[in-house]
Formats: sequence, C-alpha cells, structure tokens
Amino acid sequence: MAGHSKFKNIMHRKGAQDKKRAKTFTKIIREITVAAKQGGGSVESNPRLRSAIIAARGVNMPSDNIERALKKALGGDGDTDYQEVRYEGYGPGGIAVIVEVLTDNRNRSAADVRSSFNRYGGALGETGSVAFQFKRQGVITYPAAVAGDDAMFEAALEAGAEDVSSSPEEHVISCQMESLGAVEEHLGKKFGDPVSAELTWEPLNTVDITLDTARSLMKLLDALEDLDDVQKVFSNEEMSEEVEKALEE
Repeated sequence: MAGHSKFKNIMHRKGAQDKKRAKTFTKIIREITVAAKQGGGSVESNPRLRSAIIAARGVNMPSDNIERALKKALGGDGDTDYQEVRYEGYGPGGIAVIVEVLTDNRNRSAADVRSSFNRYGGALGETGSVAFQFKRQGVITYPAAVAGDDAMFEAALEAGAEDVSSSPEEHVISCQMESLGAVEEHLGKKFGDPVSAELTWEPLNTVDITLDTARSLMKLLDALEDLDDVQKVFSNEEMSEEVEKALEE
C-alpha cells in the first residue's frame, strides 16, 4: 500500500476552482441538498452527507449556509429536483474526460457541456466511451502533520483501505467506493475530520502531454468546471514538473 499520488491533476484544478468562492459554495450546497434528500440528515448514517459537509468546512462555508441547505432538503423552503448525470468525452491530445453533473434541467446541462467540449478542441462522447479508462473509488485526504507515514499506513490498513500515498504535504488514502464511509469513519476516530473524503474517478493509465496541449486542455477543464451544473471534472492527463511550472507562470 504505497506509491505516488495519482490525483495531482485533480488537485491542480481544485486550487483554481477554490478561488471562485461563490460558485464553489453553490456546488457544495447542491451536493448537501441531494445527499440529505437521498440518505437523510444524519451525518452518522449518511456518508455522502458527511463528505459534503467536510467539503463545506474545507472552504470555510458558514454554518448557517449548511443548516439552510439541510432544512431545504429535509422539507423546508423549495423542492428542486436535482438529477445526477455523467458526461464523457475527449479533450485536446485525446485526453479522456469525465464530467459529473447535478442538474434540474438535463437539456440545458447537455447543451452547455457539449458547447464547452466543442469550443475548446474536445468532443463529447456517448456514456461509457471513457469510463472504462478509469476506476471508481473513494479518496480520503489528511494533512501530513496528523500522523507519521507508518502510523497512517497502519491505520488505513486496519480501516480497510486499499492504498496510501504519503508526501511531505499530505496523506492520500484510497479505498473501494463502497467502503468510503466506513474507512472515513474509522480514520476520523483516530485523526479527526479529513481535508476531504469523496468518490473520484482514478485514471487506470495516464497520458503525458506537452505544454501546448496542457494549455488547451486547461481551458476546456476550467470552462467545464465553471458551468453551474457541473460538480466535478476528472481527466487522465499526466504533466511533467516542467509543464506544471510553465502553466503556473
């Protein structure tokens, strides 16, 4: 249970997304609403809701916002019916892209996602055209300071995790998607709330890209993440340190 982190591409884009504070709040509130409607308002018995609230706290969302979202989902004001939709396609350089959406209007979402792919050198595909290149799994992240590498390794193994990747900045624990709630709960008793606990699409194989391709791809991914209905975007690119540095500059 060791190895390098395979989620660098996700975290790279997360930094850009976090700057859009209001939009980030809206996406998390939508996730809280759907999680509570589907699994109830108890974080103890609803892992998806617990993960959504952890995400809310991670971006310093006020408690009042969280409470309002819960009340709305559990019978308060409004009754918007959000549907979960997954879109798949290819970006510049043949990079596989998965887009997760929560929407109250599937036609609008499909048009917006398709337009973004077309505008930035990609192509929207059929359901299943890309997902086979990824593995659906749970990912839990802790700051490195909460435990040493060996202690986290042992705790994750005991909790039922599949893999741990530790770096000077963080511990990234991966597990089967069905085990996310149980693993997060077990680790939470030892180390407190994680930075994040979520279901992700992990690329089975990554594709190295050049700086030019990276620039084009980031435009597409940023455009997709900026759509109101889009919750998360995953892709299978691999960037060298030189390419990442050039992008940051």
